[in-house]
Formats: sequence, C-alpha cells, structure tokens
Amino acid sequence: TVRIEHAFIAPERTAAPLVVFLHEGLGSLAMWRDFPKAFCDAAGVRGLVYSRPGYGRSTPRAPEEAWDLDFMHRQAHEVLPALLDRLGVDATETPLWLFGHSDGASIALLYAAHFAGHPKRRPAGVIAMAPHILVEPLSIASIREAREAYLRTDLRERLARHHDDVDSAFYGWNDVWLSPGFPGWQITLELKHIAAPVLAVQGEDDVYGTMAQIDGIAAAVPKTSLLKLPHCGHSPQRDQPEAVIRAVAGFMQAAVPPAEEPDIPTLPS
Repeated sequence: TVRIEHAFIAPERTAAPLVVFLHEGLGSLAMWRDFPKAFCDAAGVRGLVYSRPGYGRSTPRAPEEAWDLDFMHRQAHEVLPALLDRLGVDATETPLWLFGHSDGASIALLYAAHFAGHPKRRPAGVIAMAPHILVEPLSIASIREAREAYLRTDLRERLARHHDDVDSAFYGWNDVWLSPGFPGWQITLELKHIAAPVLAVQGEDDVYGTMAQIDGIAAAVPKTSLLKLPHCGHSPQRDQPEAVIRAVAGFMQAAVPPAEEPDIPTLPS
C-alpha cells in the first residue's frame, strides 16, 4: 500500500474548477507553502495539493529502489490517475486543471498528452511553470551543484523539515538526473498530443533551464501562451507570486468560453 499525502483547498466551492498542484523534484505538499491557497482564493477555484511517493509525508522510496529514466512518465500515466480515481475526481463532472512546477510541470504535460482523448481524465488546461521538456547542460550542472550543497551545506537539514525520509526524496531525484542516460531524456514528441491550452512560465534567471524549454512547448502545442519573467529564478511562485497568480487566473478565465446569453423574446409594448 502506498500512502499519498494530500490536501484539498476550498472544497466547499463545489461548482468551481479543480486545480491539481504538482510539486518540483525536491518539493512536497508543505514546500508549496501558502501559494496554492493564495491562488485558489484569488481565482475562486478549488485545489488539490499532494506529495508524490518518495516525498513529504507520502510513502518513502525504498532504500534499494532506483528510479528509471521514465519516472516522470510513470507519475503521469499511473500515479496521478490512480490518485484522482481514488479521490473520485471526474473531469466530465468538474473542469480539471493541472498546475505543475519543474518536474511537476513535466508530469502535467505528460498527463495532458496521454489522456487527451479520455473524457473522465482529460484536463481543461495546463500551467507548466519552469518545465523540463529536454535536458540542457545548464540543468545537469545545476543538479550537480545541488548534490554538493546537499553534502556540504545545511540543505539536507532544511529539506528534512518537509520530508519524512529526506534522503529518499533527494537521491531519488538527484541520482536519476545525474545517471548516464538522462542527458538524452526528452518529451518533445509527446507534446504534440496535447489538446488542452497550456500556459508555460519561465524565469529569465532560472539556473535549471533556459527559454528553450517553454519555446519548445509553444512550437509543439498550438494553444500555448508564454509568460517570461525577468528577475525570476526557478521558482516563480516564490520570486513573483503576484505576477504568476494574475497571469494564471487570466489564462484560466480566457480559456473558458463565456456562457451563451439566453435568447429572451422581446415582448410587445
């Protein structure tokens, strides 16, 4: 049995769309901090935040378990749909939006591509913040630096506040990204299957990826909007939360066609 830590935001908004938040490669439910609630309140939507297996208070990765190069595909194709099924989320009953950050953004894109033709699971839209669609030398260099920081600074101690098994979280992510085959990883071919609108967000100072990531999404997915943020690093939700909330709320509103005005007959005077 796998335990998945999760929390709903504003579940009382039963008629509102549901936004699922997918965290980064070292993230968790807690590490989103107050951003999901601030966004849901501003946009008037419901939220679902969860920690993937291996992270937060979810079931840790077994010590001998090494994630394969397809670990993000498995999260998108197996774990997320199983969680949504268990929680009774049906996209035919309520609009389903995916809001992913970093690895979570890649998972959101993979989910949208895989389930584009599945009415009960099909997302209404995707927000991909600091996504990875291919591996750049910059990414690998920064992930090597993260490993050094984990071994030599207080990074391990700081992350341990948010994960039941911090080594499970860190090495599950770091080992696969630094594995010999990972530089060839890419999801550009899958992107063309995405039917939902996508808002792709990238900070100009992101040390884990360049604008090639979101420009690549725009080249593959016709209904893509881009948000390029100056003075912003790998975590736009922390560096520029107001700009992100404003842009995402506007994107969601624009993606939903306005309700047709009912035909009201003109009464004779």
